[in-house]
Amino acid sequence: MSETIYATGRRKTSTARVFMTPGTGVITVNGRDFDDFFPNHVLKMLIRQPFEAVERTESFDIRATVTGGGNSGQAGAIRHGVSRALEKSDSELRPPLKAAGFLTRDPRQKERKKYGQKGARARFQFSKR
Repeated sequence: MSETIYATGRRKTSTARVFMTPGTGVITVNGRDFDDFFPNHVLKMLIRQPFEAVERTESFDIRATVTGGGNSGQAGAIRHGVSRALEKSDSELRPPLKAAGFLTRDPRQKERKKYGQKGARARFQFSKR
């Protein structure tokens, strides 16, 4: 299996295109090194979780292109894409990934502000007189 496996991951308003090839565990995000792109160690850990769940930490190279959202949403999108790519590579990896919740997209987005109001839920103060 020397082919590239492609998967799309999403979280909030972020979308990640993940290309997975057999390799040594090198992760590249938007043409930059993984450690440069995500300075926060929690986000790096988040992206590595699918590999640890299936015990394949250094068997694949990842090249990801991510757009939209912020750091956390982009990291979640990459994690979702990596999980889907791992499932495509070997269907027997689905149960541990599914049990850990990595194959489920996190759909939570910011609620839009409504016209004539102060915010999404906030209203202008009511005055009887």
